[in-house]
Amino acid sequence: MRVYALLSTLAALVLCVSASAATDTPEPEVAVTANFPENNHFGHVVNGEKNSLILSVENKSGRNATLVSVSGSVHHPESSRLIKNLTSTKFGIPLLESVKLEVPYAFFSEFKTGDIRLNVWLEHSVDGTTYRVSAYDSIVTVVEPAMSIFDFKLRVQNISAYLVVAALLGGISYAAYLNFVPQPKRSKKTIAASVSAPVTVTATGASGYQEEWIPEHHLRKGKKNAGAVSGDELSGSEVSGTEGKRRKGKK
Repeated sequence: MRVYALLSTLAALVLCVSASAATDTPEPEVAVTANFPENNHFGHVVNGEKNSLILSVENKSGRNATLVSVSGSVHHPESSRLIKNLTSTKFGIPLLESVKLEVPYAFFSEFKTGDIRLNVWLEHSVDGTTYRVSAYDSIVTVVEPAMSIFDFKLRVQNISAYLVVAALLGGISYAAYLNFVPQPKRSKKTIAASVSAPVTVTATGASGYQEEWIPEHHLRKGKKNAGAVSGDELSGSEVSGTEGKRRKGKK
């Protein structure tokens, strides 16, 4: 009995020592940093576009390591509440000791404009054990894409195409309406011809003009002509009177 108790005690002691040794094994050191590319100086996340980060990875553990994947997530800037998990990119690339490796990571954004907390991490494996290392954890600003003149031209072209299609559909609809929909008959109304009242035309006499607007030599000629006309008229009446007297004498 004493021998059995001694053996069990030794076995428990060995297990405790092995467990403590396993827990005291340090995590393999893999240094990771992430930055936005040079064309994104302010570190903005643009909606509707492909946003990229460049991860610089270096294996300092002195052991064989493998880059498994790179993932990310978006959180509320104040409460750190998870908003959405980003895409995960698989690699499976061996990480050589003391060799820096640049790894790209891309994701798309469809978030509300404003500040968000962006978290990106890297997963690597050493001797079958997977470890997670944080690569980027900071607050970034989500913005809308800047409108260029090419986008404006494209929108104008789209609007023009819509207008042309709408005009064609309207013309086809109107032609179909005229051909297939019976049109109402118009009632013929008899139009009575109105009798026009007689129009009286009054002719102004010779005395209707104003003499101050007529040159004097024209007035003199007109008076001479008027006197001659009146003389002729008197001579004509006298002639007619003498003829009447001769007829009476003959009777």
